[in-house]
Amino acid sequence: MSDDFTPDFSLRGKVVMVTGAARGIGRACALACAAAGADIVGVVRDESADLGAAVEALGRRALVLKLDITKTSGIDSMVEKAAAHFGRIDVLVNNAGISRDDLAEDVKEADFDLVLGTNVKGTFFITQAVAKTMIARKSGCIINISSQAGTVTLRGEPIYCMTKAAINHLTRCLAAEWGPLGLRVNSVSPTFIWTDGTRPSLSDPDFYQRTLAHIPIGRIGETKDVAGVVVFLASPAAGLINGANLLVDGGWSIA
Repeated sequence: MSDDFTPDFSLRGKVVMVTGAARGIGRACALACAAAGADIVGVVRDESADLGAAVEALGRRALVLKLDITKTSGIDSMVEKAAAHFGRIDVLVNNAGISRDDLAEDVKEADFDLVLGTNVKGTFFITQAVAKTMIARKSGCIINISSQAGTVTLRGEPIYCMTKAAINHLTRCLAAEWGPLGLRVNSVSPTFIWTDGTRPSLSDPDFYQRTLAHIPIGRIGETKDVAGVVVFLASPAAGLINGANLLVDGGWSIA
């Protein structure tokens, strides 16, 4: 047993890949990891030169790569570029995801396919590609950005809820399978977070108050609330955490 009781929250020397890194929670995670000392691979659907500049302003190196994760044919080459550029990928943060709001009886097949293709299929295959490089090194950390929607029900979002429940259980399955190979796999499940995507809904006073009524802590989340948990899970301080789903929901799931 070690006599060193000081937890290490630093990511210095690590290479962190974040999907959906152009904005919102993904961008916050990328910048928080950079501030903790990591070099960043930002995976974006559209060009985002600003992300690279923001990471470099924190004194870290950045590589921004374009990828539509619903098109699995581009995943392997993207991972190869990232690994060749930095030599390895230590941490993968699966943040890319979408939602299409509709009551179950009104869900269209095209929306169903798009949400599952992004949130489940895309997440699985990018994880598979990155994990192969980690397994070869017998070291790695994978963090899936899930949602409270995988634990509680949200009216009008049955397909989104289904995909996040799938991500939570996939996390457990991969943690059990890859733990003995040196990898840790965990998920983070936020409540409503102030982002460009949620701002239109949260700016409606009635929706805001109905949402707030579910959160015992009494506030809507900020992107840094999620990013802080991601940095912790990626760090050596979380070295014994594997297969966990950390709810960042202000208590919604227990209310």
